[in-house]
This record gives sequence, C-alpha cells and structure tokens, in this order.
Amino acid sequence: MQMQVGVLCALFGAAFSFSFGTWTESLTFLLVLMAIDYFTGVAAALREGTGLNSNFGFWGLLKKAMILLVMIIAHRLDVLLGVEAVMGSAVFFYIANELLSIIENYGRMGLPLPDRLKQIVSVLRDRAGDKAVEPKPGDDTEDKPVEKTEEKADDKLDNEPEDKPKQSGGE
Repeated sequence: MQMQVGVLCALFGAAFSFSFGTWTESLTFLLVLMAIDYFTGVAAALREGTGLNSNFGFWGLLKKAMILLVMIIAHRLDVLLGVEAVMGSAVFFYIANELLSIIENYGRMGLPLPDRLKQIVSVLRDRAGDKAVEPKPGDDTEDKPVEKTEEKADDKLDNEPEDKPKQSGGE
C-alpha cells in the first residue's frame, strides 16, 4: 500500500513538473488570488441579493481552470523556445486581472474603496481594453472625475517630456 501511494505521488509530481516547471512564488500568488476572487465573487452575489447559481459558479471555476491551462501552454512554449518569459508574462497578466476582479467584488459588496484605488482600477481597465472585466452593478469606478485622473496617471507613467513625440511599442 505504501509503495502505491509513493508511486502515485511520484506520478503526480512528474505530471505537475511537466505542466508548470519549477513552482514559483508568482504561481502561488496567482492561485491565492484565484481563490480569493472566487470567494469574494460569491460574497458579492450574496450581498447583492442575486443568490448563488450553480451554473454561474461552474463557469467561474471553469474560467479558473482555463487560466491554469494557459499557464501549462505558456510553460511548454518557454520550454520549446528555450526562454523563461512566456509563462512569467502570462502569470503577471492574470495576477493583474485577478486583482482587478477582487477589487471590483469588494466594491460590489458595498465596502468603501479609496477614490484613488477606484481611479487606478478604471485606468488599468481602460489601458488593457479588457471587455471581459465589465463593471458590475454598484461599481462606481466609471465616474467622470476619472478622466482627469487618467491624464495625470498618463503623465506620471510616461517619463518622456510632453513635446517629445511618443513612439508606438511595435516599432
């Protein structure tokens, strides 16, 4: 019996290592954020009075599983290309996405959010052009003052003088 458990653990470890490579702190952080996002989403749904829907919950968990599949593909691309950039980039993209979703869930629960944090979420959402993270009911990050803040945020993020023409990233 002990040998069977050992063999199963070895097989699991080999499959895990093949899929994700070396387990990094960023992957751990992503998994923690995924769990927090799921539970804050459930809490927000309860707070809004919409109740829990097993179909909606299933799709939420399926989305989390698809993120892990993207991580596997990204790791395998890293191995194929002999680099360590694809998976790291994908992990940090999804970390940012999960953080935004957690902040939105927090707002949906009716908990106070600092105005600056609301503005940052709005700027990040606009810059990403991400339509998958739609504002949820009760999310007031779409206020008009955000437009002024976006300009200020752009000025702080761009370290170039205003008279110097900006270059696009594809050149």
